[in-house]
Amino acid sequence: MAHTWYRVDNVAKVFIATNSRRDPRVFRVSCTLNADIDGERLDEALRMTARQFPSFQVTLHRGLFWNYLESTSKEPHAVPEQLAPCAPVYGPELQNELLYRVSYYGPRINVEMFHALSDGNGGLIFLKALVFHYLKLTEPEALAHMVPESVAPEADLAQDSFRQFYGARRSPGGKAPRAYRMRSIKLPYDQTQYFEAHLDVKQLLPRARADGVTLTSWLGARLMLAIHAEAPLLEHKRPVVISLPVNLRNYYPSETARNFFNSIRVGHVFDGTETPESLAADFDATLKYELSDERVKARMDSFEQLEQMPGIKPVPLFIKNKTVELFTWRENQCVTATLSNLGAIKTPAELDSWLRGFTAMSSTSTMFVCVSSWHDDLVLGISSAYRGTGVLRRFLGGMAQDGLDLTLYATEVENG
Repeated sequence: MAHTWYRVDNVAKVFIATNSRRDPRVFRVSCTLNADIDGERLDEALRMTARQFPSFQVTLHRGLFWNYLESTSKEPHAVPEQLAPCAPVYGPELQNELLYRVSYYGPRINVEMFHALSDGNGGLIFLKALVFHYLKLTEPEALAHMVPESVAPEADLAQDSFRQFYGARRSPGGKAPRAYRMRSIKLPYDQTQYFEAHLDVKQLLPRARADGVTLTSWLGARLMLAIHAEAPLLEHKRPVVISLPVNLRNYYPSETARNFFNSIRVGHVFDGTETPESLAADFDATLKYELSDERVKARMDSFEQLEQMPGIKPVPLFIKNKTVELFTWRENQCVTATLSNLGAIKTPAELDSWLRGFTAMSSTSTMFVCVSSWHDDLVLGISSAYRGTGVLRRFLGGMAQDGLDLTLYATEVENG
């Protein structure tokens, strides 16, 4: 491998400055097959996949003024799953290590990445390539005719698209109000509990269409209602605010596998007159406004503006990190929970008979819901740092009471 170093993009700088034991800033994307995983073949498939993604074969280092990523000859290895989901990939005890982990358990393949390396969409590109190589090794005759899905050239995969498409547009601005923050006691020992809820797209989509809204808005409104119902009465004056990451590849001609997203916020102050239908309509109207090209692109530029400020480059890294940490804390006060919709995951039809489905989830210090679907299987990957499960009971239980078929799995935690 050629000796290469990469700038850390501006979103990555936030994840580096704010990762912690409570939230190590790790996301997971998984694929479940119809047969248990052969570890040796997965390990071989991983080495093949790694060669397609040289910008992922890096370690993270601290410079005097900025962090940077440097290529490494370390080989990735697939290991049996032993750690909790989204366990740390980067930290003081993980110096000079790759910033992603591949594990397997039964028929499931997991790819976990430090969010400074990539975002969920970049992780999915990697996972789908890994699954393809694995199936080619395990089913050489049946899949002999298939070629890998095209992967962008190395330069495009490694592109810092924030810098590439920066247009110096004015930020949408406006001071965001402080949001309602859930008061439930956090789980001990910096634990996070993970839930995986499976629903039927054929049941969900007609509900959203009947209300005249997108599936994201329908789910977002239901999550808002569940949070509000569990909020103390004295907190009802504060807005419930849902943060929604936006894939900027939908707005710019980028094929980068690195971070390229920003987030919008949809908030609502409850007055007691809301119904699921009216709230979904309000949510949808705000979401569509915030997703307009001009607002999305102006918000994207705001991620790059800090680096363009005169005099920022010679500021020592530890001061920059403290500044980013403070700014992120202030931004977090304006968010109640996060809802990230990765959308419909596409795979070649020839692979369908070997695949069962995909899931995604993220570490969090609050509550994070990842939405993804593969064919008719819609999965909510829910992570919660809270001991109480009232919000989730209302959110998922409400859908079950509405007649939606739902299957739920959960990780175990120590309640100490």
